[in-house]
Amino acid sequence: MPHLALVTLVVDDYDEAIRFCTDALGFRLVEDAPRPDGSRWVVVAPDGPGTGLLLARAKGDEQRARVGDQTGGRVGFFLHTDDFARDHARMLAAGVTFLEEPRHEPYGSVAVFQDLYGNRWDLLQPAG
Repeated sequence: MPHLALVTLVVDDYDEAIRFCTDALGFRLVEDAPRPDGSRWVVVAPDGPGTGLLLARAKGDEQRARVGDQTGGRVGFFLHTDDFARDHARMLAAGVTFLEEPRHEPYGSVAVFQDLYGNRWDLLQPAG
């Protein structure tokens, strides 16, 4: 059955992006392999099932201009959790910038945060 395996996140630097994703978001490093062209194939993912992130270093001015604003200022990434309070506290302690206080909506507990480049994410514990 088809499924979405990876989503590309354009970054300035592989190693700083890996540190943010593993230390601040709690993801695991799935793969970090050198490529013949000098780039790397870097995949990070949360524990459990779901889609991973391919961290792709920006090449050229056009790609560098999109680092941190891949979705035009909208929330583009949705990180689900089974314990909002735990993960919110852990992420705050790791230096993650939240753009709002946690709120409780009919669909769950949520707060918008930004990654190290400014892309917006939802930390979301779905209701029920």
